[in-house]
Amino acid sequence: MAETPLPTDDRPVVFRDALVLTMDDRHEIIRHGDVLVIGDAIAAIGPGLAVPDGTFEIDAAGGILMPGMIDTHRHMWQTAMRGYGADWTLTQYFVWYYLEYGTYFRPQDIYAGNALSALDAIDAGVTTTVDWSHGLRTIEHAEAALQSLRDSAGRFVFAPGNIFGAPWEWATNPDFAAFVKRADTGSDMLRMQLAFDVTGDPAFPERGAFEVARELGLPVTTHAGVWGATNDDGIRLMYENGFMTPETVYVHAATLSDDSYQRIAATGGSVSLSTESEQSCGQGYPPSWALREHGIPMSLSVDTSVWFSSDLFTAMRSTLGADRSWEHVQAHEKGETVTHSHLRAENVVDWATRGGAKALGLDALTGSIEAGKKADLVLLKNDGSPSMFPITNPYGHVALQVGRADVHTVLVDGRIVKFEGSLVGHDLAKTRAAVEDTVEHLQSELGDAVWDAGMNPEIPETKVLDNPYMYTEFRTAATHAATEA
Repeated sequence: MAETPLPTDDRPVVFRDALVLTMDDRHEIIRHGDVLVIGDAIAAIGPGLAVPDGTFEIDAAGGILMPGMIDTHRHMWQTAMRGYGADWTLTQYFVWYYLEYGTYFRPQDIYAGNALSALDAIDAGVTTTVDWSHGLRTIEHAEAALQSLRDSAGRFVFAPGNIFGAPWEWATNPDFAAFVKRADTGSDMLRMQLAFDVTGDPAFPERGAFEVARELGLPVTTHAGVWGATNDDGIRLMYENGFMTPETVYVHAATLSDDSYQRIAATGGSVSLSTESEQSCGQGYPPSWALREHGIPMSLSVDTSVWFSSDLFTAMRSTLGADRSWEHVQAHEKGETVTHSHLRAENVVDWATRGGAKALGLDALTGSIEAGKKADLVLLKNDGSPSMFPITNPYGHVALQVGRADVHTVLVDGRIVKFEGSLVGHDLAKTRAAVEDTVEHLQSELGDAVWDAGMNPEIPETKVLDNPYMYTEFRTAATHAATEA
């Protein structure tokens, strides 16, 4: 915990002498700027601000003040198994969660995973998270997931779903509709989407789930363009039946045709990139290059920390790397050389902040540092680290140089939830105990052999090609002739 006494809820806060990345429409950068927070909102921005008496001052000199980051797709309930599936393929993920062991999660396990994930997000400067909560096989599981979000310090979009049942069945269940109405998720701190995928079945059985979403006034988020799972047929059916809207968020969108991208662009939807996931799992090559060509808005996401890093710094740098790699490979295949990168660090910082806000319909509230917006703010500052100086290119620094250890202070809705590198007002020990109970429960139910086998899948046989330059017994024809002579 930070030793500095923290302000009460009604005391103004000012960041002094920061390098401010506003991420406003002009992407204004203010060097040696101050940002004043009064209540839950940003009151003023500029150098040398006059502030009310008693304002709590945070020395931001040498640091970068940026909007809180926004993760548009995170399976929070799986965080209790952090790192377990590090060597999985997408098929192994599907088998483990969908077909075999996902049903072993109790409501309290969903709660524990969400609680840990929420702390994890705040610690890394993510102030708004979409809980893509597709492990909710009962209303009790859904209640636990929602309560965990309510008990956590963050801004959330709750996206309930159920991978163990058909969306046209669970979404149309009267008990689910009653749960949604009871949930009351229309506040600035908690919104809701509906999370389900579209199979491409010509009968379009998902129609019922879309109709429920429409009746309840909920946007839909869907895994689209996932190799072997969802494809162009799903996009076509959504389009032909009038269910593609500007509020729809398509996750991955990695194996789609130009026709599908054109449908997304024409209807105003956006795509959530989970680049680490797309690179590792096989949904398809991360499609930022294709989305740029079609003018489709993008945001970034973690996906699941069963596999991947749980911060958007990694998402930014992996997205830059994947996009640039693709550009170079395509050029090399044509005998050309890329001399200027199309995708810039500034772009991915935008996607991690403002892009997420726009995708979720929260742009009027958050995603940029502007007077009147909610005070969701992240100060990157670490005087004890050589990685924080010099700051020559602020966007490049955020996208490629810093990490969660450099997250000094985080405000959500004007409240300090991390300060001087430590989480504030959170019972980490309680969360740890709950997660340990979940892991112990799963290990006990599965048994050591199954648990270990799931974590250590078989390694395919590898054949090393014969290489004549590596073996002393090999002699080229020229060598043989010289020896004989």
